Amino acid sequence: MGLKSFPGGIHPHDEKHYSKDAPIEVMPLPAKVVIPLSQHIGAPSKPIVKVGDEVKTGQVISEAGGFVSIPMHASITGKITKIAAYPHPTGTTQMAVEITGNGTDEWVELTDTKEYIQLSPDEMKARISAAGVCGMGGAGFPTHVKLSPPPEKPIDTIVLNGVECEPFLTADYRIMLEQADFIINGLEILMKITGATRGLIGIEANKPDAIKLLKTKCASKQGISVVGCKLRYPQGAEKQLIYATTKRRVPNKGGLPMDVGVVVQNVGTAIAIYEAVRYKKPLIERVITVTGKIVKNPKNLKARIGTMYGELLEYCGGTTEEIGKVISGGPMMGFAIPTLDTPMTKGSSGLLIFNAAEAHKDVEHTCLRCGRCVDICPMNLAPSIIANSVKYKDWDAAQKFGVMDCIKCGSCAYVCPAHIKLIQWIDIGKLEVGKRLRAQK
Repeated sequence: MGLKSFPGGIHPHDEKHYSKDAPIEVMPLPAKVVIPLSQHIGAPSKPIVKVGDEVKTGQVISEAGGFVSIPMHASITGKITKIAAYPHPTGTTQMAVEITGNGTDEWVELTDTKEYIQLSPDEMKARISAAGVCGMGGAGFPTHVKLSPPPEKPIDTIVLNGVECEPFLTADYRIMLEQADFIINGLEILMKITGATRGLIGIEANKPDAIKLLKTKCASKQGISVVGCKLRYPQGAEKQLIYATTKRRVPNKGGLPMDVGVVVQNVGTAIAIYEAVRYKKPLIERVITVTGKIVKNPKNLKARIGTMYGELLEYCGGTTEEIGKVISGGPMMGFAIPTLDTPMTKGSSGLLIFNAAEAHKDVEHTCLRCGRCVDICPMNLAPSIIANSVKYKDWDAAQKFGVMDCIKCGSCAYVCPAHIKLIQWIDIGKLEVGKRLRAQK
């Protein structure tokens, strides 16, 4: 069977050679963690602890702030020493709970439900919600919400995202090689919860060993198969991956995967789902790639949520040159952050370190009307027209030309010969048009 893909997109150099052969290492327990109360789309969680409280690993420290929200848990054992605003991986500041460890790792009581697959869908969802599981591939959407579509939108297909199309990142690749069985267990849970009869695992062609391994393990699994995908960015975006794996097209203008009977989850999220349903284990750790040309020893680290980025870099030996830019996430959709005193979150897939030359900013010029951004846009938009509408504050035009449908993949800015900051303009447009739409409601 040939490799699958989607219309549009680009093919930047994947730069995965720095860390792809580095097996997952368990990061030593940090002396202190900072747990942001907002690590997901939706309402921030609300703290239920106070300064001076003693907490165990896995203990709930904040409750969900609404249906589209998740609780947070202590990722180390120790004392609550501060509840205050801290730097956040999005480049903003957010309220967070600081825990200073006592050197032990005393967990709350976990359970082992060996026959977990016999639990009802509602029991499974309750465990996922209580464990604070959210999407670990980017947006951080609360998982229990995704698994609760309205009755009139039945789900028949689960797609697991093992594409990891962002350059440099290799965390998902390593967990597919090292924890394939847990990924499949998570997929089976997702299929039971939604009633889906088909499970697909999409993996890009630059991971042939992961494709081979998962195909072998899925050979005896009813309704589960692996779909090899061509190298094309942003193949990991939900709508693009759904089209590549199923040929179903999620409509623009607010269309969602459930509109075409599909739920998409990241492979890392599938493992968190399995651990939550079987062991009632909260999501307090994840695998993150620390990489870049100037990182002394690029690694894939299993680290506790709330560990400072600076500690992750130090564990990798620091850098060989002066740092020019730090990015949380991937280079296409990640966030440039001003300080390494920033905690990793449930959505922290990578920490990228660039030197001054790599951080050089190109000078923006007038649009050449070349149409390259239109040719490659995976959402069939005209990014230059949207950006221009935003520049002149023509919000009606920005909305008309689809500013809210943009997935901010950055492909347009990548190919723009005039180096126009298309995504920044579109982001401004999203904020303003979104505000106007909410006011209309």
